[in-house]
Amino acid sequence: MPQPPRPYVLSLAGFDPSGGAGLLADCKTFEQRGVYGFGVCTALTVQSDVQFERVQWMPLADIQAQARPLLERFGVGWAKIGLVESLAELPELLRWLRAQSPAIGVVWDPVLKASAGYDFHAGPAPELVAEVCTALALITPNQPEMRRLWPAAATAEEAAAVVSAYCSVLLKGGHAEGSEATDVLYQKGEEVARFSAARLPHGEKHGSGCVLSAAIVAGLARGESLVEACRSGKAYTARVLASNETLLGYHFQNEHEYAN
Repeated sequence: MPQPPRPYVLSLAGFDPSGGAGLLADCKTFEQRGVYGFGVCTALTVQSDVQFERVQWMPLADIQAQARPLLERFGVGWAKIGLVESLAELPELLRWLRAQSPAIGVVWDPVLKASAGYDFHAGPAPELVAEVCTALALITPNQPEMRRLWPAAATAEEAAAVVSAYCSVLLKGGHAEGSEATDVLYQKGEEVARFSAARLPHGEKHGSGCVLSAAIVAGLARGESLVEACRSGKAYTARVLASNETLLGYHFQNEHEYAN
């Protein structure tokens, strides 16, 4: 019997030639997590896993032009947004995406700084954060990003709780201390779930945040609840982190593993 088609998902993200982050990492993750991933390039970067030299931004009109034929032809249920040039243009992009696909769900991984040290964005105004998040299903900041998105809060946890009044927030714990890295899901001002994995001696990976957010999008596209998608996405990311001792994680391990 023919297999049903995989769900379609869309990544709007930067192109990282190393393949560790951005579009390439997202599409590797989508494939292993059992969905079909489309990619729209928002930026061309010159970088490796340890060095960032420069970025060439794609104008909003070119981003829309790349996405339009895909959204017209395929039923894309979920999208992930990563690196973009202008946070002020995010509301316009989100409105445009919803005009093309009214039921589309969007997850934003707020890439504000490259892991190699390059700053892309200062903290946006709280009014902009509120406007953007109201149109999202989830954001997936790490602790420094969360503080930058909502600097009025005393801690990243407090900031996540405040912003979760606008959309769900998965606060990643990779920058915290301790033997385990714990991500915390906030909804409507409250902590609702925690997801932990052992902190590995060589577990640091270039683009791990991209992998996690893409894995969550894949889970949501496959019909998992948000809590289930965060849990399975965390488990998938943990396997990538444990895959080798370099900064570039391996995705393919076993052809049957994508179901988890």
